[in-house]
This record gives sequence, structure tokens and C-alpha cells, in this order.
Amino acid sequence: MKNLQPIINIAEKIGIDEEDLITYDKYKAKISLNIINKIKNNRNGKLIVVTAITPTDDGEGKTTTSIGLAQGLASLNEKVMVALRQPSLGPVFGIKGGATGGGKCSVEPMEDINLHFTGDFHAINSAHNLLSAMVNSSLYFKTISIDPKKMFWHRAIDMNDRSLRSVVVGLGDENGLLIEDKFDILPASEIMAIAGLSLNYSDLKSRLSNILIGLNNKKEPVFAKDIRATGSMGALLKYAILPNLVQTTEHVPAFVHIGPFANLAYGTNSLIADNIGIKLADYLITETGFGSDMGFQKFMDMISRIGSLNVNLAVLVVSIKTLKHHGGVKKEAIHIENIEALVKGYDNLKKHLDIINCFGVPVVVSINKFKNDTNNELKVLMNLLEKDNIEYSINEGYEKGSEGSLDLAKKVIDKIKKENVSQFKYTYDINDDIEMKIDKITNKIYNAEGVIFSKKAIEDLRTIKSLGMDKLHVIIAKTPNSISDDPNKIGRPNNFKVTVNEIRIFSGGGFVVPVMGNILTMPGLGKTPAAFNIDIDDEGNITGIF
Repeated sequence: MKNLQPIINIAEKIGIDEEDLITYDKYKAKISLNIINKIKNNRNGKLIVVTAITPTDDGEGKTTTSIGLAQGLASLNEKVMVALRQPSLGPVFGIKGGATGGGKCSVEPMEDINLHFTGDFHAINSAHNLLSAMVNSSLYFKTISIDPKKMFWHRAIDMNDRSLRSVVVGLGDENGLLIEDKFDILPASEIMAIAGLSLNYSDLKSRLSNILIGLNNKKEPVFAKDIRATGSMGALLKYAILPNLVQTTEHVPAFVHIGPFANLAYGTNSLIADNIGIKLADYLITETGFGSDMGFQKFMDMISRIGSLNVNLAVLVVSIKTLKHHGGVKKEAIHIENIEALVKGYDNLKKHLDIINCFGVPVVVSINKFKNDTNNELKVLMNLLEKDNIEYSINEGYEKGSEGSLDLAKKVIDKIKKENVSQFKYTYDINDDIEMKIDKITNKIYNAEGVIFSKKAIEDLRTIKSLGMDKLHVIIAKTPNSISDDPNKIGRPNNFKVTVNEIRIFSGGGFVVPVMGNILTMPGLGKTPAAFNIDIDDEGNITGIF
């Protein structure tokens, strides 16, 4: 094992007693919910949210930055934790590979976390497909009435398999119904979203009960509670909603828990992990998916509101290569010095700063330094930030660990102390109707000049209103490759409208999902997937996960 400390020792650093640990092996454990009552009177630590500019397919290094910042703060003798999402098997074996950071800034044991870990995803997948099975059983025995054309519940699997995007079920049963169905990858499952949003077992059961399965022939809603699925799903999720405690490469305590998509869902770790972490540490660092127009906006408008969390600071991750991408440089030339493209791409960074400012949160820019960045490029970017009076730091955590993130840690502390009360604002009022919420998000965050609703989206709005769900949160699903809904609009798009193609209902999660563009909820493996490189040797050591 990679010079890891026993998880009991890691827990002691933040005041978790052994009696509140459910150990899975020497290096990973879950935290009992009994700890919530023990720490409820603790003072809240400072909450730091890590986000990014509009990323390329290679990402910006938010996870590495989050871990590096935590290690930098720990090296200053601060009591700190980092909270991250769990990786999904589909991307691990697909294009993206592992999702535990990299270099000298990762969470460990990395191979376990990227694969089966503590079984959370298996439990969530089982609960999801149990509901699917109970729906089909109820249809078979005619104990409920659901219009097959108004079925909202589908199946799930934690793997990239494009052949499952559209299926027909019931072929093997002479007396059964033939129903068109599909599989979503598990991070897109509503059960995954619910597991991350539930604050306790009671909240979990309430959310599971309110999952909308479909409509009957009278256009009335049919929920999971109507087929008596709540208790059995909850039983499967008993341990899955408990946060997983692991450690970084420099032994900083880390929660790695729950993994919802950042486009179809909200893209952050669990609220339980955040609520416990903020009571245990003086600084809690959490990461949001994709750019600030995606995961950060959703965290601020929904997650923080549900969890009563106050965000003290945002860290905006940026890289030279991605700025050049937004300046029009093609991938094959991205490592060639190009000052003109860098300056042009800076507009994307400024837009993300504007988005963060919309929420009234102080920000520090973290320049994630790569080996191909030239001194000229770094100097130009620093001059641009200084001209705009933006606090920044060059982060070299990947290569140097806490030493490479020390300057960022110091500037984060100084910024929080200087602006110790953030002027927290939401994009929309929870009592706004769905159209108003969509309009406010797309206008204030994306800078869109209007919203076009397709015929299907208009029908979905009517359904939402008829079901009395018009006050739910809004989680917009769109491309992460642009601030707009068009992946080809790089940089800082202007003079555009967005189109809502449909609106999906996640009533158990407490939100609706306006879908813009072609959002795939079941990815496929590429021609040369990461799975080609993963192996296990005769001693049981796993290799090839990066």
C-alpha cells in the first residue's frame, strides 16, 4: 500500500471516534450518522467550492487542485477536509479513466475508489433496478394502471454501453407487456441524485416515495410509494448514504461519496458529507462538476439552499491550454505557444468570474500549471489578472504536492479573512415558476437573450403544472463545452438564444431538468477505451487506472 496511514488515525485528525467508524478495511471506512447529533453544536468551518472555466475534454484539474489546496492548508497546520464525488465505472473504463486526482495530489486507495470501493454504486444500482422490476411486476399483475407512453422510469447500469440506449423489454414473457425502454448510466439515475441529497434516513424514504414513475390513463401521477417500493429501496441504501472516509497522498482526511452527473444532475458529492465535514474541519473544500455555469451554479442555487450551506470562497481553476482552446486553437496545436489565442480566450475566464460574482462570493483564480506552459504565456495571463485586480496563484500541486499548492492555500486564507462575510445571492427565487427559473438562469448565468421551448417542452411544462410541481428546483442539462447550449460556441458567446427540447421530472430529487441539445445519458466506449490498459497481476495488484 502507498505509505497510507490507518483510517482510524485519519479519523482522529478531525475528531471522529472509532465508535462512529464502520471500517471496510485498514484504509477506508464509512461514518455513522450517529455523529450528526454529536457534532451539531460545533462551529461551522469555512466552505470553499472549487469550480473551473469551460473545460476541454481533458478537464481543468479541479480534483487535483481541490486535493492540492487541502494539502497546502494542512501543511499550514489548518484543520481541513476535502469532499469529492465517487468515480463511475463507465468513464473509468472509457475515455476519462480514473477520477481521484493525480500526481502528488490524489485520494487513496486510488484503485479501490475507482472500482467497487465500498459498494455504494452497487446498492444504488440495485435500488434503481428493483424499482424497475416492481413497476413491471405491477403492470403484469395489473395492480396499477400506467400509460405505457407516459412511463418516466427507466433502467440503469454503471457502465458505458451504447447498445442499451434504446431497448424493448418483455420479449421473453408470453403474457407480459412489450414496452420500449432504455438504460441510463448510473450517475444519471434519480436514485443517485436522491442518495446525495438525503440528509438522513427519513429524508431518504420521503424522497424515494416521491419518485414519479409515470401517469395513468387519467393523467394522474403514479409514484414509487404507490407500488410500495419505498421500504425495500431504502433498505438497499442503508449504507450507501453514509459518507466514505479515505485520505489524500499526504494523509489529509477526505470524503469521497456519491457521483451524480454534472450535466443531467447537479454534479457534487453528498450533502451528508458536506454537512458533517463542515462541522469537523475549519476548512472544507468541495468540488463541483464542469465549469461555473454548470456544477457551481447548481451548487449555489440548489445544494447550498437544501443543505443550508454558506459558501465562503470560490476557487476558479484555469489552464493556459484551455484558454488557448477558447481562443480558437485546435487540439493538435494546443501545446504550441500562442499569446494571441491566450488573450482572446481570456474572455471565457472573465465570464466565469462574472458568474461567480452573480452569487456574491469572493474568488481566487488557480492557474493549473502544465509542463508545456511557457513563461511568456504565464506572464501574459498574470498581467491580465493583475490588470483586472483578480487574486490568483500558480498551482503546481500535481508535481509538488502541498509545496506546489502552498501559495494558493495562503491566498485562500487571506481572501477569506479579508472578506469574511460573502454577499450570498441566489439566481432565482424558489417560488418562481419553472419558466421564470429557466429564464433567470439562462440570462444571468449564460447571458442568453431568450429561451425557445420546443413543442415537447411545452407539453412537459403543462404536465409539471398539472402535477403541482411548478415550484421545484431547476437543474439545466446542456453541453459542458460551452457557456451556451451549442458546444461549438467557445469563448464568451453573445447574441444567442437557448432551446429547451424537453423537461424531465425528478420529483424525488426535488428538481426538474430542462434538456438543451443532445444530452446522452448512456455513453459508449471508444475505439481504444481505457479498459485496454487496466490489468491485475499474480499478487492482485491493479494497474493502468489513471
